[in-house]
Amino acid sequence: MNRIFHLAIILILIGSCDKQEIKNQPNIILIVTDDQGWGDLSFNGNTNLHTPNIDKLAENGVSFDRFYVCPVCSPTRGEILTGRYHLRGGVYSTSAGGERLDLDETTIAEIFKQAGYSTAAYGKWHNGMQAPYHPNARGFDDFYGFCSGHWGNYFDPVLEHNGEIVKGNGFIIDDLTNRAIDFIGKNRNNPFFLYLPYNTPHSPMQVPERFWKKFEDKKLEMVYQGEQNENINFTKAALAMCENIDWNVGRITKAIDSQNLSENTIIIYMSDNGPNGWRWNGEMKGRKGSTDEGGVRSPLFIKWEGNIKPGTVQQISGAIDLLPTLTSLTTIDFNPEKELDGIDLSEHILKDNNKISNRLIFSHWGNRTSVRNQQFRLDNNDKLFDMQNDPGQTKDVSKLFIDIKEKMVLAKSNWENIVLSELPKIDTRSFPIGHPEFVFTQVPARDGQAHGNIQRSNRYPNCSFFTNWISTEDKITWDAEVLADGDFEVILYYTCSEQDIGSTFELSFGNEKLIAQITKANNPPLIGMENDRDPRIESYVKDFKPMKMGTIHLSKGKGELDLKATKITGSHVMDFRMLILKRVE
Repeated sequence: MNRIFHLAIILILIGSCDKQEIKNQPNIILIVTDDQGWGDLSFNGNTNLHTPNIDKLAENGVSFDRFYVCPVCSPTRGEILTGRYHLRGGVYSTSAGGERLDLDETTIAEIFKQAGYSTAAYGKWHNGMQAPYHPNARGFDDFYGFCSGHWGNYFDPVLEHNGEIVKGNGFIIDDLTNRAIDFIGKNRNNPFFLYLPYNTPHSPMQVPERFWKKFEDKKLEMVYQGEQNENINFTKAALAMCENIDWNVGRITKAIDSQNLSENTIIIYMSDNGPNGWRWNGEMKGRKGSTDEGGVRSPLFIKWEGNIKPGTVQQISGAIDLLPTLTSLTTIDFNPEKELDGIDLSEHILKDNNKISNRLIFSHWGNRTSVRNQQFRLDNNDKLFDMQNDPGQTKDVSKLFIDIKEKMVLAKSNWENIVLSELPKIDTRSFPIGHPEFVFTQVPARDGQAHGNIQRSNRYPNCSFFTNWISTEDKITWDAEVLADGDFEVILYYTCSEQDIGSTFELSFGNEKLIAQITKANNPPLIGMENDRDPRIESYVKDFKPMKMGTIHLSKGKGELDLKATKITGSHVMDFRMLILKRVE
């Protein structure tokens, strides 16, 4: 009996030690901004704006001198999540399904969750909407925000919380920060991984009045020096949005301080690509969408009070390095199933290791690839530039460094042959419906195909809707796969004028059909322009209302999900935004 008693005591003590070890592991807060350039910070020399809270992260932590991301949004997010180049994970676009991260990839959230961390993501996901691509299926316990590439309204917007449609509260970045602060407070006694992918200064250029007021009539001291024309008003809006981000970063750091978590929390700050307009960016060539220096260089600051000495890391690095570095800093035992492209930079951070490795970082987008080593960039056209002396990439030095160019050209060719070959020529992934472990499935216009007269409200699909639905021959389809048999309540978000009430329409998948009729008008105006500080290029939005169509039984399998009109009473069926399929018992 005594032996059993002593064994029980030992097991309890071992369990307590494990819990204590987990409890003392540092928290992670990873802040990623959207379309903020390297030059959009006062820390990097821009006198047009003031970002004191972000600057303090750099001043009290480490600043990475040359840190590289992808030219656009979703690829960078895929690399952050996996530590691997985005093409390996099936991310090749920013919409139409090409933004989704392959399901056989392990995410950083899954790793931290497995290690006992509470995990949350608040903001713009942009790596898949429907489970199992949804953030709740990729390791995040809590998600609040939106899964598309951009959003059409930043004030009290329609968002989602763990798949359920909800109404946002106030300006979106302030709202996301409120959620983050609440999460920090609830998890102050347990380790947490908090991912904050803010969606500004991405357009539409909306920002609260008190931030805009400073810039509205301000004369900018630093402007873009290239050949392209800078839209000064757009730049002012972007800078105002960056100052709003800075204010919210200050709120995050204050929350950490107030909870006495500063010495046990690692805070990371970065952007996802170059600036979304021609504006001052350290005289670098390129902006968002470009594989040149200005399109892929991002700030990276890491602060861990009492553990990281202030300084600068000279080693070139990238978004692919975050996963191996953060798992190392938190001493998480992680054995990747797939080979990582990123490297562990913890020695550069903790031990002030200035030894520079001979590595290459590859930037790819739209059939363009460039290569960066510590000093040179080989651009998409195989021109070589000395980046230390020529950040604007104005002088091709290929003839002066023949051996270096030949090695980089060969490395680029080998990389393209290997990495690009991992991406299938045709994306055969369907849009999943009805994951058995999740209640809600969103089926937006973004992922659908219009047939007949139906038109998309804008060429940028992420926050668009379908309109001009005028014939029973018209229809909207989705290449879908039902993941498990079940009954689903169908909720449709629509607008319809008073004159068009009475149209009937049908949702079908395989042999199953559900017919409904529009009985209530909902004819709101387009909105968004009243809050835009500069005219947008994306779609304006409407106040789409939910309508319950009824319940449909769906059987497991692939097929085409169809939405079509069976009777039109007026001139137009509806404007369509999305379907919500809710699994019912």
